Amino acid sequence: QVKLVESGGGLVQPGGSLRLSCAASGSSLTMNFMGWYRQAPGKERELVASIISDGSTDYAHSVKGRFTISRDNARITLYLQMNSLKPEDTAVYYCNRVPWSTYYSGQGTQVTVSS
Repeated sequence: QVKLVESGGGLVQPGGSLRLSCAASGSSLTMNFMGWYRQAPGKERELVASIISDGSTDYAHSVKGRFTISRDNARITLYLQMNSLKPEDTAVYYCNRVPWSTYYSGQGTQVTVSS
């Protein structure tokens, strides 16, 4: 198994911004198709942003225009820039392969949007 380390979450007011980071412990992120997922209490996990090896990205309708996924050229870190945050963005955010794979595991990072 590969351990993933997500970071950058926190408490932010509506309209604020956060930047999440994801790194593989002790190695680079070698997945060709990677994404950020989130899971809110009582809800199923959902894919909110994805990126493939050629740099193409895709977003869930609910975050399009507000979130930006990116990856450094060395594939060491995956990022999610989140702007104009809304209370409904509150969730634990995870990075993983697309589709989700239990070969990769991380604790996630909590994002709470509240005034």
